[in-house]
Amino acid sequence: MAVKHKVKRNSKKWSAKVTETSDALDLKQEVFKSKNSEKIAESLKHSADESHRRKGSPFQSAMSMLNFYINRAGKNLTKTQKKPLERAKNKLRKLYGRPLK
Repeated sequence: MAVKHKVKRNSKKWSAKVTETSDALDLKQEVFKSKNSEKIAESLKHSADESHRRKGSPFQSAMSMLNFYINRAGKNLTKTQKKPLERAKNKLRKLYGRPLK
C-alpha cells in the first residue's frame, strides 16, 4: 500500500516575499501593476536612487528588480501586463543615460 504524503504549500511564493521585503530597494506598493511604463521606470529609479542598502549601482538595482519581477511572474503575465514592464526597461535606460536596446 502506497503512503500518501500531504505537501504543505505556502499561500505566498518566495518571490512575492522577496519583492515585498527586498533589502535592495523600498518599492512603492503595486508599482509593477501600473500600465504606465514611464511611472514604473520613474518609481524604480526613485527607489534605487534613495536606497542606501543596494550592492550595485542604482541602475543595476532598478533593472534587476524589474527583471526579477518579469521573470518570476512568467507565464502568469498577460501580454497587456507584460508590455508596459518591457517598455519600462528602455525608459529606465533612458532615465539613467544608458544606451537603448
